Amino acid sequence: MFLVSTRNFPPELGGIQNLIEGLSISLLNHGPVKVFAEADDHAKNYDQNSKLNIERVSGFKIFRKYRKANLVKEFLNQNQIRACFFDHWKSIENIDLSSLRKTKSFCLIHSKEINHPLGSSLNNRVLKALSKADFVIANSRFTKELAMSLGVKDVTVINPGCSYPIDVSDSAKEFAKKIYGNSSPKMITVSRLDGRKSHQNILMTVKNLLPKFPNLKYVSLGDGDERKNLEKLRKELDLEKNVELIFKSSEQEKVGLLEQSDIFVMPSVVYKKSVEGFGISYIEAASYGKASIGGIYGGEGDAIKSGKTGYLCNGNDLNAIYENLLKILTNEKYKELGSNALEFSKDFRWEKIIKKYINLI
Repeated sequence: MFLVSTRNFPPELGGIQNLIEGLSISLLNHGPVKVFAEADDHAKNYDQNSKLNIERVSGFKIFRKYRKANLVKEFLNQNQIRACFFDHWKSIENIDLSSLRKTKSFCLIHSKEINHPLGSSLNNRVLKALSKADFVIANSRFTKELAMSLGVKDVTVINPGCSYPIDVSDSAKEFAKKIYGNSSPKMITVSRLDGRKSHQNILMTVKNLLPKFPNLKYVSLGDGDERKNLEKLRKELDLEKNVELIFKSSEQEKVGLLEQSDIFVMPSVVYKKSVEGFGISYIEAASYGKASIGGIYGGEGDAIKSGKTGYLCNGNDLNAIYENLLKILTNEKYKELGSNALEFSKDFRWEKIIKKYINLI
């Protein structure tokens, strides 16, 4: 049996949530899985339809972490556990070390969550918590290098797995056709609207590309803090016809748009302490045969092979974004890169990624 303790889990949306869900479901092929997850108002329907044994932990946040730690301790002491997995250093921080020693333990790390100054109180907490795990798993080479520069030792890189592609329904295909119409080329970003994702620079680049590609259509899928700023910028740039901002969509609508797009665009930058640790969205797009434009500052180099499956560029530099998009659009270069991306994405299927964890056990 495997145990998973997580602060991030569906039906809550997000990259870490998808990662832990994919990891948990993939473990089912190797034994039963018990998941301890945060309570969620919309969890009942998800849990009833899941093959996983999910226990939700509720209560005030300050007490909930201790309650969950005690539940994990009891479960470890009362069952034969092959391995336990923690999504965050805070998930393992309060786990009793003597209980952890009865099994193999994994703690996943992500760049934003560990990016605290060396020697700070938070950095010391991170190091103490991670020292409890048998295996510290970074989502990319970048995250491993960041962790080691901050004092973490013995870090193993295992990229996130991808649950895509999934079949696209007829209604989702029609939805995407309605959004894109007869436009060409078709560009898309799927992410939260925050400062790290460079949406504002993408919009300005779209404006600069229109003289060469007047039928271009760009779709942004996601919501976040930058919503009002982007709506304002779209209006100021007179891009209502060429830019579609979709703040809420179903999973099927998402994959329908991905399937019918030509290029995935997300040239991420460093924003405060936040940096792209990996970028599973690039692999999701690649699984539908789409080339990507990504940033140069984080772990995107593990998800995009520049010049082969897409291009990496400085997301702060409008000229760099423009030149790379022009390069990928000219003579429909994106078709060749997209074909390469499709093959590359197969290395990230969960049935391959999970074996890397099993081999460590």
